[in-house]
Amino acid sequence: MHNEKHFQQSEFVQDIVIGLSDGLTVPFALAAGLSSAVANTTMGNSIIITAGIAEIIAGSIAMGLGGYLAGRTEIDHYNSELGREYMEIKEFNHVERQECMDIFAQYGLSKESQEILINEMVKDEDKWVDFMMKFELGLEKPDIARARKSAFNIGGAYIVGGVIPLMGYVLTHTPQDGLLYSSIITVLCLMIFGFLKSKVTGQNPWMGALKVTSIGVIAATAAYFIAKVVSH
Repeated sequence: MHNEKHFQQSEFVQDIVIGLSDGLTVPFALAAGLSSAVANTTMGNSIIITAGIAEIIAGSIAMGLGGYLAGRTEIDHYNSELGREYMEIKEFNHVERQECMDIFAQYGLSKESQEILINEMVKDEDKWVDFMMKFELGLEKPDIARARKSAFNIGGAYIVGGVIPLMGYVLTHTPQDGLLYSSIITVLCLMIFGFLKSKVTGQNPWMGALKVTSIGVIAATAAYFIAKVVSH
């Protein structure tokens, strides 16, 4: 017996990827930059941890709101197009019928088959509109709770990712030691995250791990040297 396996959690994974990737990268770059600018003392570590926590809170709120607004925009766009389609099948009935037949023709159906299908479809207005939404506009009905879920997923993932780079500073007493530990911990997590993300989405996991890690390392390195130059 043939069992088809398809990935069903694409929206959830997309949210987690967005939140985690930014959560790991941005606080890591911020901490690296501050490490080169503050005094190499316990007080310097405290400054970095405080700034990091503030950034994580602000970043998670901003990312969460961004996810919410994106979700709401998707829902509003769908509802707007849905209303337009209901109006068009009433006011431009012949045009909409022809558009359906053109879609059927793309699948190789004969003229007679097109006529039979369209005559059956127009008997149910809701199904007709649903067909046009999917096959003419390429729109699937969005989950009405998508915006709220997206905000929670992205914001939560950002916090989880953001805490990881700060652990190096919590476990040490000076910014330079903190940067060393933070780099080791964060690079390891970036590699694991990139590997798993690529594996789940069907891409080359090792290449994915390299790409994600490279982005984080480049961002942190740039922040470190720019802050060093500016502070001097």
